[in-house]
This record gives sequence, C-alpha cells and structure tokens, in this order.
Amino acid sequence: MCEPQHRPLTQLAVIKGEGGGIKKIIVVLTFVVLLVPIAVWALYKPVRVLAPAWVDGVSCVAPNICIEDKSRYTEAQQLYDNALQSVSETVGPFHNKPALIFCTSPDCYNAFGFNKSAAKNVGRSGIVVSPRGWKPWYIRHEMIHYRQSEELGLLSAFTKPEWFTEGMAYSLSHDPRKTLSDRWQQDRSKFDIWFKGVGADNLWKEAEKL
Repeated sequence: MCEPQHRPLTQLAVIKGEGGGIKKIIVVLTFVVLLVPIAVWALYKPVRVLAPAWVDGVSCVAPNICIEDKSRYTEAQQLYDNALQSVSETVGPFHNKPALIFCTSPDCYNAFGFNKSAAKNVGRSGIVVSPRGWKPWYIRHEMIHYRQSEELGLLSAFTKPEWFTEGMAYSLSHDPRKTLSDRWQQDRSKFDIWFKGVGADNLWKEAEKL
C-alpha cells in the first residue's frame, strides 16, 4: 500500500504564491487592454473617425454621413452624392463608399485632430470636413485621396510621390482655382503632363509603377 505523498509546507506556499502572481498578471493585462484604446482615443484624435458619434455634438444621420449641425443634412447629402458620382466617373467606382463627417465649427474639426485644412481624408476610415470645406471641389479632392488608398494601399500617401497624390487630387477634383500656391501648382502641372501621357484607362496601372 502506497503512502500518500504530502507536499512540504514551503512548496505549497510557493504554489499559492504563483497563483497570486498569475492573478496579478491577468489584472495588469486587463488594465492595459482597457487603457490602450482610451489612450489612443485621447492622444491620436484622427482615430475618432472610426466612431464619430462619440464626439460631442456629432450625429450620424445616414449610413455614410455624420454631421454636427443636423439642419444642414440636405446640403451635406447633396455634396456627398454629387462628389461620389463625379469621382466615380473620373477615377473609377468606389469599392466601399466613404464615410464623411461634416463639421460646422472649429471645435468639431479640432476634435478629430485637424485645424487648418479644408477637409482631411484618413485612409479608408473616413473624411472629415471643416466649416470652410463645404465646397464641391474640397469633397471631391478628399474622395480622390480615399480612392488612392483603395487602389494603391493605405500607405500610398507616404509611398507615392507628392506630385502624384496631391497633383491628382487638385487636378481631377476640378478645383476651380486657376492658381494655387507654388507647391500645389507644380504638383498639379506635373500630374497633368503625366496623366495626359498615360491616359485615364491606365491611371491606376501606371500609378502602381511610381
């Protein structure tokens, strides 16, 4: 008959201590998991385009439209629809319709991390429109950047030459301003020359080579 084995008290204490340590690790990991999204939300404001309704004063009134001043929804919807059609005809149909956030105050625009620009595209997450950005060409401009991210990848804004990304947006958005600042004017002119050479049908194929 085998004698029952008894663990020394010191060994039992170690095992008990290990269990307590594991619990502490789980608590810490849980805290980190909860804290990281909060920190990102607070420190990297553009991420808020993923949940615009969480931003004070912003309401999502349609599947792809969020707005600060709901009384201007009809205007926002018209800008959205017209830009979507124009850009689709110019550079090809969207794989997914972009979400737009229409701000009517600087505070709203600042809440997403932007202040000076008329509008800003955030990869394939969405487009934020500033109070002065409620113009057809500004909406088309940012939708073109959205299409660039669809066709060329999320990092296209950093991996492709500026004359292409910005020149294309200024040119094919049919921006009515004949003269831009020197930097953007040069980008638009260089893109126009390139685009004339490759043709609309080869736009994305040739863009991949840049």
